[in-house]
Amino acid sequence: MKKALIICAGGMSSSLLAKKATEYLMGKDYDIKVDAVSASEGAKRIENSDFDLFLVSPQTKMYYQNLKKAGDRVGKPVVNIPPQAYIPIPMGVEKLSNLILQELPE
Repeated sequence: MKKALIICAGGMSSSLLAKKATEYLMGKDYDIKVDAVSASEGAKRIENSDFDLFLVSPQTKMYYQNLKKAGDRVGKPVVNIPPQAYIPIPMGVEKLSNLILQELPE
């Protein structure tokens, strides 16, 4: 199973998106789980976890450079989520899921 982690301000909206993206991906027969964490835990989770991909929410993009450096240290990709992929409606969930599929390492 591959795992992706959304890093956001508080974790509430991203938890909903993570759940919906996991359901969408599992429904398409991808073995991918998406989870969420607050920005205050982001760098620690990058350096000390078994996630394969880290996604930075639009409202926390000011932390991107530091999070990217943490990802580079452990060889894990860190990418920004575009605003149109951070909406908990079917179109946004699909865009987020496609971003995950595109960015997940093989």
